[in-house]
Amino acid sequence: MSEPRSKRPPSSGQQARRAARELAIQGLYQWHMTGKSISAVESEFRSQLPDEDMEDHENWAKVMEIADLALFHDLLHNVARYRGDLDAAIGPLLDRRIEELDPIELTILRLGAYELSHRLDVPYRAVINEGVELAKSFGATDGHKYVNGILDKLASRLRSAEVSARRR
Repeated sequence: MSEPRSKRPPSSGQQARRAARELAIQGLYQWHMTGKSISAVESEFRSQLPDEDMEDHENWAKVMEIADLALFHDLLHNVARYRGDLDAAIGPLLDRRIEELDPIELTILRLGAYELSHRLDVPYRAVINEGVELAKSFGATDGHKYVNGILDKLASRLRSAEVSARRR
């Protein structure tokens, strides 16, 4: 008998995609906070040397070793490129102005909105789950609940057929 899907350890492909998303969140946050070009941010990430005194999951160079670097590049550049469209999609679903969101939660919502609207190869439930996990790792204590609610509403708008089919 196979294990339930939620109990299986992530495959190496899933780990590589999760690592790419983690790096993208950190890079997009840095871009948001510093105003550096997205290319400069990516160059900084790619040029990091491993720091043996850091935990592997906090060490960008170690995370880069397992990350799907093509996905990292896609997420980093295209979330920045489509920021206005992504904010326009997210904005109506919020309970406050977009400028009032925590920068990490905003970054995670932008990444989720990008994947929901432009990465149709990623199932909507995977996008929501990844957003929740990123918010648990990087966001405020209950930020994952907020991210979950917004991405769920956004999925219903952007992928209504997929959501409806899943809920039947």
